[in-house]
Amino acid sequence: MKLALSMLCENPLRRTGLTTLGHGLVAAARAQFPEVGWVVFAGPRQPWDEGDAGVEVVRDFPANDRRAARLWADHFRVGPAARARGAAALLTVGFVPVRTAGLPVAMHVFSLHHRRPGGGAGARYRRWAVGRGLARAALVIANSRWTAAQLGPVAAPLVVSHEGVDHARFRPDAPAGGPALPASWPREYVLWASNFYPYKRAPLAIAAYARLAPEQRARFPLVLVGGDWHGGRAAAEAAARRAGVAENLVFAGWVDDALLPAIYRGARVHVLPTAEETFGRSVAEAMACGCPCLVQDLPVLREVAEGAADYVDFADPAAAGAALVRLCTDDGAAARRRAAGLARAQAFSFAQLARERVTAIREMLAARGGGS
Repeated sequence: MKLALSMLCENPLRRTGLTTLGHGLVAAARAQFPEVGWVVFAGPRQPWDEGDAGVEVVRDFPANDRRAARLWADHFRVGPAARARGAAALLTVGFVPVRTAGLPVAMHVFSLHHRRPGGGAGARYRRWAVGRGLARAALVIANSRWTAAQLGPVAAPLVVSHEGVDHARFRPDAPAGGPALPASWPREYVLWASNFYPYKRAPLAIAAYARLAPEQRARFPLVLVGGDWHGGRAAAEAAARRAGVAENLVFAGWVDDALLPAIYRGARVHVLPTAEETFGRSVAEAMACGCPCLVQDLPVLREVAEGAADYVDFADPAAAGAALVRLCTDDGAAARRRAAGLARAQAFSFAQLARERVTAIREMLAARGGGS
């Protein structure tokens, strides 16, 4: 049996967690189900290991750096191409192609941005694509119980499968020969790790950080890791100037994924004041590296961390700041959070993710009378 996966929705110029997910899913599935081959539509410039004969990487179609062409390819060309290559099902992210060539579609839902009101053409497309997909997919895969509960009526079977963590990389001890942080990095720091999307609310992280005493800020600078997005970094810089802490901030910009484990390991605490998540991958990865987490009190983050993080409302900077001061100054509290996070992170693996998703697809195909 072959399965097809479209990764064309990822932009090779601004990669997100979808790249991590796609690679992790296929690699873990190949290890557990070697009899299942894969056809991956990766785009011309997306990095992908092409050393596995059981994985055909198709680079004929454009990715999301050419959005209009990508949408046409995903909706009208990928389905027939997957069918021609012998795929039994097609895995997508947030849509069912207009032309499926008769292939059943397993649609992943990792974002609820389609629920936002207003917006331009992109927002209107997301609402149309996800709504249409929920009505037409043969299988819907949500990355958390909370996400699944927000989807409303779904015509197809709905499977909850948490995201995975690569524990060979995200671990509390640095592997021999692994990437190390540059010598210019602070020895200890508070970490905010995300692209500067508005809903990630970097200014609220800065407001909480400003509650640290000057000597605490000198010891623990705030390192912000991530790419800019529609002026989000400038807004964070302005917030730092208003709070009088600009000299204590380090804007590291976009960093290579290979450095992320070392970044988490070096942090005293990871702060996530996000207004919305469907899973919270940075929390799972930080916990796996032994980094305590201070997160916005959201139902989905309680599902993911299960009490292994500290929860606050970052809209209350005094309360958020007090929690941050405690984790920065109370070694016992930080150690307890570190131990709890390490234990909780073991619940997330790509082996489990692949097992859940491939099994669900096989069951869907069997119910439809297809191959398994």
